Amino acid sequence: MTCGTQYIPQLRSRGFRMTPQRMAILHILHHTDGHISPTEVYERASQDIPGLTEATVYRTLEFLAQNSLVRSAHMSSGHLVYEIAKHDHHHLVCRNCGAELQIDHAPLEGVYAELESSSGFRFIDSHMTFFGVCPECQNFNSGG
Repeated sequence: MTCGTQYIPQLRSRGFRMTPQRMAILHILHHTDGHISPTEVYERASQDIPGLTEATVYRTLEFLAQNSLVRSAHMSSGHLVYEIAKHDHHHLVCRNCGAELQIDHAPLEGVYAELESSSGFRFIDSHMTFFGVCPECQNFNSGG
């Protein structure tokens, strides 16, 4: 039994089935610590699924994100990356050196609630990337 089978009930409850492509991609993301690019997912998955195309990987990742099984994020390079959806969190990324820090969602819950209240939108995903300058780069730039 593969780790991907744990996601079958979530898909079935929404009227979808678990395809070999979805299973392989979920397996890869489940066993990847952190984020991974669609190209990296394709390179790993194509070893197990002959004939898999990169376009299928992109479509499948988008489908899985729309169904809250995976999360996407834009990282410092501007490229889209994915990870398995485990817990709500966000990222701080340094514009100078690319250092990344994961932050918990809890401190931002009030901001999300206010945005929902004022806009009428309902958030179905919360995975943001904030950009700034890390303390080390600040010290370097100030001559410290």
